[in-house]
Amino acid sequence: MFDIVHFPFFLLAVFLLNVTPGPDTAYIVGRSVAQGRSAGLMSALGISAGCCVHALACAFGLTALLAASPTAFTVIKFAGAIYLVYLGIRLILTRAPAASGPAGAAPLASGYKSLRQLFLQGFWTNVLNPKVVLFFISFFPQFVSTTSTHKTLAFLTLGVVFVIMSMAWNSFVAWIAGSVTHRFSSKPGAKKWLDRGVGGAFVGLGVKLATTVQ
Repeated sequence: MFDIVHFPFFLLAVFLLNVTPGPDTAYIVGRSVAQGRSAGLMSALGISAGCCVHALACAFGLTALLAASPTAFTVIKFAGAIYLVYLGIRLILTRAPAASGPAGAAPLASGYKSLRQLFLQGFWTNVLNPKVVLFFISFFPQFVSTTSTHKTLAFLTLGVVFVIMSMAWNSFVAWIAGSVTHRFSSKPGAKKWLDRGVGGAFVGLGVKLATTVQ
């Protein structure tokens, strides 16, 4: 179909990539722990939307041009790093609530984000990650025949499969991680240290991203 080659291997590779922890997984776990399953699921949806942008850019050749430009790569790299560090600091500085809300509800901390904010944060976390750009342009072409006359459709098809598989896995991660919220909802002190731990991880990811070599 559209001269896609080694498709079973592509499925296996995408699966292995998804189950390997990375910035997207860390972000989804962090938001799930901070606000529950719905927050994690919305963050996963935002990240998937970001993957759609990369897939479209790859299909139409924009990512290849971007990766070929050291200046463009550097700009995106530092924008993504600064964004992750910002999110981490916000979590670290979040104050634990004085008391929990209604029975069974997670406490409403000052770092609470609306579903729209969570979607946008997940989206930009993914879009501003240059490693994702490099992954798409280095990985996807291996599964498209060089003689194909439908390369754009082939890249779009692979992108759709990638997004579906990633969304399924990220949703599973959000669902599992969200259960932690219920355990700590009545323990503001423990929740505060969880936020600080996740925030520290975000800062670490931002620093690591900033030191990425093209």
